[in-house]
Amino acid sequence: MTVNQPKISSFPPVLPENPKVLILGSIPGKKSLEKKQYYGNPRNHFWPIMFRLFEREPVDDYYEKILFIKNHGIALWDTIGACYREGSLDAAITEEEPNNIPHLLGKHPSISLIACNGGKSYTTFKKYFPEIEEDIIKVIKLPSTSPIPGRYTKSFDEKVDAWREILNHI
Repeated sequence: MTVNQPKISSFPPVLPENPKVLILGSIPGKKSLEKKQYYGNPRNHFWPIMFRLFEREPVDDYYEKILFIKNHGIALWDTIGACYREGSLDAAITEEEPNNIPHLLGKHPSISLIACNGGKSYTTFKKYFPEIEEDIIKVIKLPSTSPIPGRYTKSFDEKVDAWREILNHI
């Protein structure tokens, strides 16, 4: 932990009435935290991927984006509830505290798929929640929608193809 570095926290979950898919990020990046919006960095591929999957034109209004997701039975949250992190890189996360995902799943038994947005979300989920029975709720790791290039970065179209898996659960 860096001196004077504040602890950051994730947002409350976005929950439709009858969620089918739970998409878990790691924890919002700096721009998302500033805007108080899931995937608030305009360079992040999350929203463009969602609109492409459902063959809809993207919208700019955050409220409309959230309504769009909820209308498709998709819930959003993060594996990490709080941590320290300088900047936006997942690799810089320290002292992570997980969100209570088992509690959320207990309240929403309609969820049949947990889609982890990137490696950090997936490894954190597996670390803290090994008791989640994957024969009841499928858990998958999808390519990160982050705009930060990495060693295994896929093209936008490759990401869309991988993310199509969520359509099988809606």
